[in-house]
Amino acid sequence: MQYRNSMVISGRLYSKMIVLFFCMFSISTKAQPWLSYKLTPRGDTINRLDQQKMKQGPWVLRFETLRGEPGCEEEGYFLNDKKDGAWRRFSLMGDLIARENYKGGYRDGKQQYFTQMGDILREESYKAVDPKNPYDTIVVPDLDHPDRMIEKVIKHEGAEVKNGTWTYYSSSTGDVVKTERFVFGQPEKNLQQPLVPKKIPSKDSVAAPVKKQLPKAVQEYEKTKKKGKG
Repeated sequence: MQYRNSMVISGRLYSKMIVLFFCMFSISTKAQPWLSYKLTPRGDTINRLDQQKMKQGPWVLRFETLRGEPGCEEEGYFLNDKKDGAWRRFSLMGDLIARENYKGGYRDGKQQYFTQMGDILREESYKAVDPKNPYDTIVVPDLDHPDRMIEKVIKHEGAEVKNGTWTYYSSSTGDVVKTERFVFGQPEKNLQQPLVPKKIPSKDSVAAPVKKQLPKAVQEYEKTKKKGKG
């Protein structure tokens, strides 16, 4: 009997130790959300990998010179393993050579690129496309009736498309040497009229047709006809 009681006590103690172990493991996991990270000289955490090995928060990426291609460093933010927001690129000497903006891992909005001397070289503009919904509705000229515009649904072929004004500068003088404008990847100069994004109106938003008001003399004549028939 005494032996049996000791076995029961040992079993209960073992169960409590297992529960305590899992509690401590859970607390440890919550206290350390990052699988790995680096510390800056100021003690800030960068280059964080979460428990799912996804990049999160501020990152610094370094690419060494390879096969004649100059190396560089990039700094910005990751959200769920994808570049998001403002990013900057530097030469390995520390010179700013690019400012880029990202959305969901793809370039979106204005991008700026500079020479090694820090002079503006070109400005580009992109639209990031959601791979789950790569469609847009635009208004284009009707080929059969050039004076009319029709709505057309297009599918973007890439995850980022040229959209907006592109400006090229002289590396020696800084003057504008060329300007282009793109709308959903198409050069605007190739279009009869600029493409304008437009949502297809719903049935509820379409106004009812206005009934044309007849001249007063015609109204009197219609009344006389009705009386004659009566």
